Amino acid sequence: MSFKISPMRIADYDAVLRLWQRTEGVGLNESDTRAAIKAYLARNPGLSFVARAEGEIVGAVLCGHDGRRGYLHHLAVEKTQRGRGLGRCLVRTCLTQLRRLGIPKCNIFLFADNTAGGSFWKHDGWRDRRDLRVMQKVIGQPE
Repeated sequence: MSFKISPMRIADYDAVLRLWQRTEGVGLNESDTRAAIKAYLARNPGLSFVARAEGEIVGAVLCGHDGRRGYLHHLAVEKTQRGRGLGRCLVRTCLTQLRRLGIPKCNIFLFADNTAGGSFWKHDGWRDRRDLRVMQKVIGQPE
C-alpha cells in the first residue's frame, strides 16, 4: 500500500487526534485541543505533516521551531502501517523543511518508559543527551 505525505491542516484534526489517542507513547494534554493545534499550525506553517493511504490518515507528526531548534511532537503511525518506512518519511520531510528554514538541529521529547519509541528514534540516528534534563513549570492557560 502506498502513502501520500501532505501538510497537516486543521481539517485533519479529528482524524489525527484519534490516531494519537490510540498510539502508545503519545501523551495528550491541554496543548492538544483543536484551538491549540490550530494556533501551532499557524505559527509553524508547512512544517507538520500527515500521511494518507487510500484517503485515510495513517500517520502524523507535529513540527515547529523557535528560531534556533526544531521540535517534533506526537509522531504516530497506525500499527498496521508500521515497518514500511512511513515514520521515517514523515520525520525526513520535517527535517528537510527545518533545514530549508536554516534550523540546524532538532529535538524530540520522549517518555522515559517509551521503549518502542526510543528504539525507533535510536535506529534513525537520534541520540540521548545525558548532559541535559527537561524541567517544566505550569503557568496556566492563556485567557
